[in-house]
Amino acid sequence: MKRRTLLAASAALALPRMAAAQAWPTRPVRIVEPGAPGGGNDTTIRLFAPHLDRAFGQSFVVENRPGAGGRVGVENVFRSAPDGYTLLIGNAGSNGINAAIYRDLPYNLETDFTPISLLVTGPNALVVNPRIFPVNTVAELIAAIKAKPPNHYNYGSGGVGSSAHLSAELFKQMAGVEMEHIPYRGAAQFGQAVITGDAPFLIANLVNIYPFVARGEVKLLAVTSMERWPDLPDVPTLNESGLPGFETIAWNALFGPKGLPQPIVDRLVPELQRIGRLPEVVDRVKLIGGQVVTSTPDVLAARVRSDIAKWRELAQRANIKVE
Repeated sequence: MKRRTLLAASAALALPRMAAAQAWPTRPVRIVEPGAPGGGNDTTIRLFAPHLDRAFGQSFVVENRPGAGGRVGVENVFRSAPDGYTLLIGNAGSNGINAAIYRDLPYNLETDFTPISLLVTGPNALVVNPRIFPVNTVAELIAAIKAKPPNHYNYGSGGVGSSAHLSAELFKQMAGVEMEHIPYRGAAQFGQAVITGDAPFLIANLVNIYPFVARGEVKLLAVTSMERWPDLPDVPTLNESGLPGFETIAWNALFGPKGLPQPIVDRLVPELQRIGRLPEVVDRVKLIGGQVVTSTPDVLAARVRSDIAKWRELAQRANIKVE
């Protein structure tokens, strides 16, 4: 009798929450972007948000909360109520790499967030200053680096532990070369460093670096996907350029706080997939070097787990950590 009473009480407590989830949304939804305006993450969610507005009849408001490599924004969502009115546009750095390099995260990236859907993915791109590296292939680049003393050349990134940093460290290990790391504050700065020659080597998100390539300011030698990128069929991969198995993929995705009601997830996923098929969305994403890959929550959860394991192993080998 006591057990039946407890079960009935639990069900009664859950009913208002389930009803609220089924009525969701009844007010604007906040989507936290843990980076600055103008980056690939920001561009993606601002592309999807107006379509979500129309689909659900409420505003989906993007709120930039940059800082500490994405930790500021991610922690804000972690501490928010799981009621569907605060979501997160996370990425390979904020929701993958950070678990590998930070020892003091107040949250667990694998268990403290509700995966909803991948949105956009894209390879990183290896670019160089063509004046300092007058080369045409990755093999020629490696030979040029090895022809100089260790650490003669610098490479840039968006900060210690960023995707660009770890991608370059992976390149160094697989190619057997030594270069000095210079962290910058973002794509504009590390792109400019390639152009000036201060850091003439860079592996960065194609979305961030492609404007420099399009203007002819840097030379694109390879991409970091396992297969050639469909929109750049003439650009080889590092995997086929003497570094077999080299792969670093950038992605972004929608998450909620832990405990986000399943009915909300079930409503969001098909809408995101529908939006991801719209020609104007597909074409815009292609224009910035990406590919729409809306997914199920399980696919996103698997991507987070595999990325964390991969980056953790690399960070340990390269002794990369941030206190």
